[in-house]
Amino acid sequence: MPQRTNTLTLGTDRALYVGEIPATGWHCHASPVLLMGLSGRFALHWGPGRVETCRSALVDAGVEHLFDPCGEVVALVYLEPDSLEARSLRNMFQRQGGVLLDVAAPVRTRAAMDACLHAFDLPSLLHCHLLEAGPPLDPRVARSLQFLRRPQEEQGRLARAGLASVAQLSASRFNHLFRAEMGVSLRSYRVWSQVRLAMAGLAVSPRLTDAALHGDFADSAHFSRMFRQTFGMTPSSVLKPLRQVTLLG
Repeated sequence: MPQRTNTLTLGTDRALYVGEIPATGWHCHASPVLLMGLSGRFALHWGPGRVETCRSALVDAGVEHLFDPCGEVVALVYLEPDSLEARSLRNMFQRQGGVLLDVAAPVRTRAAMDACLHAFDLPSLLHCHLLEAGPPLDPRVARSLQFLRRPQEEQGRLARAGLASVAQLSASRFNHLFRAEMGVSLRSYRVWSQVRLAMAGLAVSPRLTDAALHGDFADSAHFSRMFRQTFGMTPSSVLKPLRQVTLLG
């Protein structure tokens, strides 16, 4: 049996996966992602027939893409749409069509790179001109995120109308506000939050069935379907090779 070397680090508004993964299918998720080839170049497909090989790329939330690591060790840094870093990238994403290539600044050693990655130090990882001051998040959407990130609790099971009521808006107005502030629909973000919580459950139990329950999915088949829709890969191909899952406070 091959030795497990991949690691997953989960924080409140960010996540880091480091290791070797298979090529994905076409997918899009509710979070901007920084893709980095730690041992070589990778291929990124997006849009109608567009493909580039590069050592780093930023892909905005909601952008359908296919990621082929080409057998290299990679790092994937996911930033929640409400994080300061993600909001500082929004203007640049809008100007560049949602995909930015070769965005990483030179880092002298792999040890220094790993330190920057695990500290989520984007100013050190990215060319500085990419990060701009972003607008503050609407407080009504910020409140809804507190519910959505706790799907196992009663509040987390509120339907869209319930979240809208808390925000004192109609369901349609709230959904419009949520998309404008987060860049993705409420439905997409709800699934994303459940998948994140399921992965956090791996810190307690390595069983994917337990992870599915931790994310409040109906069963492991439902979890697998939503995971593949979110990441373009099966959960077993990405989560079973994990050597370590770290939850940040």
